[in-house]
Amino acid sequence: MRLPPHILVVNGIKVRRPVFLLGAPHSGADLLGRALKRSPGFHVTMGRACVAHVVYAFARKPSIGRTTGATRVLRDALSESWQVLPGSCGQCAESCREAGGVTAAGPCVATGEVTRFGDASPDLLYSAQVLLQAFPDARFVQLIRDGRDVTADMLADPACLAWFKPGMLAEQTELPNAFLGVNRDEHRDRWKGMPVAGKCALRWRSAVRLSATLRKDLPDDQLLTLRYEDLVLRPAQSVATLTEFLETRVSKVALYGRSAAEVGSWRTRLRPGDLQLVEKVAREELNRLGYLKS
Repeated sequence: MRLPPHILVVNGIKVRRPVFLLGAPHSGADLLGRALKRSPGFHVTMGRACVAHVVYAFARKPSIGRTTGATRVLRDALSESWQVLPGSCGQCAESCREAGGVTAAGPCVATGEVTRFGDASPDLLYSAQVLLQAFPDARFVQLIRDGRDVTADMLADPACLAWFKPGMLAEQTELPNAFLGVNRDEHRDRWKGMPVAGKCALRWRSAVRLSATLRKDLPDDQLLTLRYEDLVLRPAQSVATLTEFLETRVSKVALYGRSAAEVGSWRTRLRPGDLQLVEKVAREELNRLGYLKS
């Protein structure tokens, strides 16, 4: 059951129809976040510590997100992240500053120009239901990408690999755990002994299943699904679709010339054994999404 509407005010601006970008790691939320950050009227944050701490707490212990105070905690974290202050950009991740074209102390936007807020923090997907309760009028854009390409990028990302250490799945870890992709207690030891490529595939598979659930739960005017492959190969078409969905002009310039991971790069980046494992673990989802047919 949704909570009564709560209008958040940040820097004297009412937060209405905020935009949240969701997806598995390396599925393109950063690319789309870059485009929104450079669009007129948007103030989009990416990976601020105040939001990340809450997001990962909910991801690792899903029961926290079902408590009555979860919406307030997440709303407060986003409110802090969206504050436009002289030194606010200094608290942002380098990727966020770069996406916003910040070359000085900041801030990256002027309060008089802001009409819309958004967030593209990594792993925001695991807080989607809490976000919906906190902002009933929110708009969600979820990114889907070939799990083999996702795995190739995750294997090259130390931040992603840090979550796959055996100690991350401790005895007190709640199961099922969508963040790690583990469903049952009897799978703990299997996960701990699994090659990293398999753990990457589990995370992607779980994220795709969460995305499918959101697709069933939310109406078309509140959730848009885009493919990474379209974002990279057909940026103008993707941005036009996004512009229509958000009813706000979105910049496509930020997508052109951007060094994005090549579509299908898994063919040269994944070792045969890793590829075989990924396709075994995530075969159902890869097939359902049409990736095994190409």
